[in-house]
Amino acid sequence: MTGVSRQRLRDRLKPGKWSDLRRRFGWGALLLVLGIILLLSTGLWMRGGVSVIIGLMMWELARLTGWRHPEFHSPRHPALIGLLGGLVLFTTLVLPGDWPLVLVAVPILAGLPGTHAHERPAFVLFTIAIICAGYALVAMREAMGLPTVFWIVATVVQSDVLGYFVGRKIGGRKFWPSISPKKTWSGTLAGWVGALALALGLVVTGEAGWPALIVGPLLAVAGQFGDIAESWLKRRVGVKDSSQLIPGHGGVLDRFDAMAGALLLALVLMLAHLLPVIGG
Repeated sequence: MTGVSRQRLRDRLKPGKWSDLRRRFGWGALLLVLGIILLLSTGLWMRGGVSVIIGLMMWELARLTGWRHPEFHSPRHPALIGLLGGLVLFTTLVLPGDWPLVLVAVPILAGLPGTHAHERPAFVLFTIAIICAGYALVAMREAMGLPTVFWIVATVVQSDVLGYFVGRKIGGRKFWPSISPKKTWSGTLAGWVGALALALGLVVTGEAGWPALIVGPLLAVAGQFGDIAESWLKRRVGVKDSSQLIPGHGGVLDRFDAMAGALLLALVLMLAHLLPVIGG
């Protein structure tokens, strides 16, 4: 092996922009398996699993919006808000009708005193979005069927994966540098194209109608803006990750912010009878 070849090999082995790939892939694969198990479950198992995820997201939200200012609250405040958030969602999912959604006011009212005054509007909006996203996942699983939910999840996952790899490989102009400095236009567009290709595959195989060609990319956009919304909050409070619960990925909010954005749009489309049914 020549000196030039050895140097190239050493350069490739140096830690760089792909140095976190193995850890991200390993934990990402585990999250994917757990997510599939959760989506395949039904009844109280699914309601309980989704409520736990929402509770963890609420715990992280409380830490982001108040934990840097302990003079405003007890150190147990984030844990209390997380517990209340999970319990409220679970109660909403097991009680009949949609009226229990008003219980979202419980973690909001309990959390406001411990939230920094500057972050209270963000705390309220994110609390509503997080709990409604959890509600949307279970509601669509039961009303629209498993294939439709799998399509929504797959759209978000492929958008995230393509955005990561294409963005790092091609790079280029930043999508919104003041809020999300790592997100590029190349990765963003790759997510849109991937969503369109996935929807096209479903249309060609007869699993979905042509509206999926419009809704698919819109779900990818909604997911990307969910990611941007969380990035805005993290930059606002001066942290890199919502927590360190998931090695290589940060926190639960970091992994499910895009999913929450897509689920909220899907819920609106479902209520307006505009969400395509996959396999129906």
